[in-house]
Amino acid sequence: MEKRKRWITDWWPERLNLKILRQNYPKSNPYGEDFDYAKEFESLDLEAVKKDLKELMTNSQDWWPADFGHYGPLFIRLAWHSAGSYRIFDGRGGARSGEIRFPPRINWPDNINLDKAIRLLWPIKQKYGRKLSWADLIVLAGNVALESMGVKTIGFAGGREDAWEPDESADWGPEIEMLSGKERFREGELERPFAATEMGLIYVNPEGPEGNPDPVESAKQIRVAFSRMGMNDEETVALIAGGHAFGKCHGAAPNTFLGPDPSSSPIEQQGLGWRFNYKSGKGPDTFTSGFELTWSPTPTKFGIQYLHLLFKHEWELTKSPAGKFQWVAKNAPAIIPDAHDPNKKHPPMMLTSDLALKFDPIYSKIARRFLENPKEFEEAFAKAWFKLIHRDMGPRECYLGKDVPNEVFIWQDPLPARNYELISDRDVEELKKKVVNSGLSTQQLVYVALSSALTYRDSDRKGGANGARIRLLPQKNWEVNKPEELAEVIAKLEKIKAEFDAEHERENKKVSIADLIVIAGNVAIEEAVKKAGFEVGIPFVPGRVDALQEQVDFEFWSALEPIACGFRNYIRDASINRKRKVEEMLIDKAQLLRLSVPELIVLFWGIRALGAVYSEFGVLTKNPGVLSNEVLVNLLDMANEWRSADEFGYLYEGYDRKSGELKWRATRFDLIFGHHEELRAVCEVYAAMDGKEKFVKDFVAVWTKLMHIDRYDIWRKNRDLYRKLTTGIA
Repeated sequence: MEKRKRWITDWWPERLNLKILRQNYPKSNPYGEDFDYAKEFESLDLEAVKKDLKELMTNSQDWWPADFGHYGPLFIRLAWHSAGSYRIFDGRGGARSGEIRFPPRINWPDNINLDKAIRLLWPIKQKYGRKLSWADLIVLAGNVALESMGVKTIGFAGGREDAWEPDESADWGPEIEMLSGKERFREGELERPFAATEMGLIYVNPEGPEGNPDPVESAKQIRVAFSRMGMNDEETVALIAGGHAFGKCHGAAPNTFLGPDPSSSPIEQQGLGWRFNYKSGKGPDTFTSGFELTWSPTPTKFGIQYLHLLFKHEWELTKSPAGKFQWVAKNAPAIIPDAHDPNKKHPPMMLTSDLALKFDPIYSKIARRFLENPKEFEEAFAKAWFKLIHRDMGPRECYLGKDVPNEVFIWQDPLPARNYELISDRDVEELKKKVVNSGLSTQQLVYVALSSALTYRDSDRKGGANGARIRLLPQKNWEVNKPEELAEVIAKLEKIKAEFDAEHERENKKVSIADLIVIAGNVAIEEAVKKAGFEVGIPFVPGRVDALQEQVDFEFWSALEPIACGFRNYIRDASINRKRKVEEMLIDKAQLLRLSVPELIVLFWGIRALGAVYSEFGVLTKNPGVLSNEVLVNLLDMANEWRSADEFGYLYEGYDRKSGELKWRATRFDLIFGHHEELRAVCEVYAAMDGKEKFVKDFVAVWTKLMHIDRYDIWRKNRDLYRKLTTGIA
């Protein structure tokens, strides 16, 4: 029977989808909207959990027997593949919400049989319930597995809250088939934001690029994929060599015996997929990647055996029983133990991606150094592993538990400790007066505050106004931040800061530039609200501190310079619209800011009312600097006739239908709000005669949210206050 189309997206696949702005609906959480996972985790007996996990490691189950009698390698793979989907360009992926339990990740070919690992953990999850999220348990299991096999890890932080539905915000690639990757490469370069080189993989094809067993070419793809995850060459080698000290690959027979993924499996399998209909289908008859090899003669003990064998032997190409290219050591004795038969031994074998560490000159130099310095290797692996499993957690204030290490890492975006008294409400009013008298315009003040805050993204809780990194490299030179105007604003704010600090020196009271940037934006908006005929105070909580240049992860932030920003109506090159519709980029950013559809609309159009955009486009008002709904009234005015004004479908001009007079200039970012049915429906609420005050109040609520969303220092001490500040439009 022919399938019928059922969804709007099936009929109109090019239509802008707003679904990602409605994800994680609070009522979807079975624990309720007031559930405080941090409080629950803090009451957890973490040592008891680790004890249970260590017992599980060697408690092999008949339904899914453990290789070498130890589940450690399986749980390392689970934690690694949960965290390893993280990518730097949008911060999506990673382990922070336990998304590996849901499609698409649970169904990726790279994650075959990790559904079994999750089910093995169920008795522990069942025991501790609400005190221990799946996201934390999955990562903790990998950490404990390492410790049980001899690795001295540097710690573990809890605090990962579970998601309750698949994440549909992440674009994992354009391909419609698994294990294909040509479409994500453009002129030989891997397109942003992708990190994996093929659909359904975490990093690269272990067989070699597109199955070509070339170690040198494999090294090139490894370098790209790991850098897209924020790992440098040393961290890459440490992770691969450390991870491959354990466990094995499985490819007992061709994948023709392999059943469907978990989501496609028959209902009687109860969510378990990948049934392998070859002999027993488990233990020695298992299929995961299709490779069949064990890297080390001590596969449940950490050490340098992997590196030792890699450099000791010459390697010749062979194939696994499943038909995958892999490598076997020439003329080597059988020293590798069998995973299930103590009487069998195998010769050393490697993947093409393993040989990349030998044949790439940079990787080889690092790997040989690790081989000669085992202690250095263990320490490098422990640090790289900690980064891998914590990279997406955000500031250290979000780290929970007694096992959080004291060491601070640059990738955590550290901030200096405050060693002075906070400013008071009276001080804030005093500073506002100084800002008003500074000669800086509403547009300048709002633009800088907005630009500082827009660096935040909820995917990995990085960025935001705290730290005022906008005044430091590389952000101060980003084109979208208007470097010359930014320098002027920062210089005048620094003068105000110097005067204030000097006046309050005896009280040991100071104002940070980070706080002052937000105060300046607030007072500019309050003045704009008065011009609109309303009176409103914008909530402000001091306590932001100023980052030092040496506390900036320069390489990371350099990679994140925006190529477009819908909120500020900026695009580096209008031809970008041919590759990806800019409105999709706007919705993507809105989701990263944790905005709802109404919040997106009032923030977007409030910024235009204030004139705080990169260019004059989209400011659909004759009175910029007045926080009025006039911009939306003009957007929806049927007296306007819009015409395309460039070859890329990005710029538009609005003419009066009667006179033919050119009235407005706008971009695709702007016009999507009048074109898209759902967006237009909400815009109409704010453009109505009774929508003026609502527009102002809702804008202030969203602005307050944006200025405080990165304040996890408040969250740590007073979660109720943090929720109040970041609720946005209730």
